[in-house]
Amino acid sequence: MVVSYIHKVLWFLGLALLQVLILNNVHIGGYATPFLYAYFILKFDTGVSRNELMLWGFFLGLTIDIFSNTPGMNTAATVLLAFVRPLLLRLFTPRDIQDSIAPSFRNMGNFSFTEYLITGVFIHHLALLTIEFFSFTSVSLLLLRVTLSALLSTVCIMAVEGIRK
Repeated sequence: MVVSYIHKVLWFLGLALLQVLILNNVHIGGYATPFLYAYFILKFDTGVSRNELMLWGFFLGLTIDIFSNTPGMNTAATVLLAFVRPLLLRLFTPRDIQDSIAPSFRNMGNFSFTEYLITGVFIHHLALLTIEFFSFTSVSLLLLRVTLSALLSTVCIMAVEGIRK
């Protein structure tokens, strides 16, 4: 139990530092920015309660907001992702899987995990970039940024997931 929390805290700190120090400065074509920290919320075990997940999401988003000088944007998007994650798991997890698993290619299968990952990342990015954009005057530009950032983040998360096997 204690080792599990230490592992989570180390991943929390590592992803927060990676996001704040490196990935926030990566802007591919001025449209795509990877937000790898969403991976932290997506990888929690299925047995974790929604309240605990939302607390982790709140503190992760708050940490990113403090160091990125973005007042509440990442917090709101991360808490939303934590809130909808149990629903996403029910949608994309095969029915024959045991009760408590960590979502991964190995546990869920390639197709189910990829669908889960893409949907979760897209929801997070849609919320985050809509709050950042704070306007619907150019919906096409907003959707372009959401799509490209979600695609880039998904590729980065899949790379990390491939390395972790």
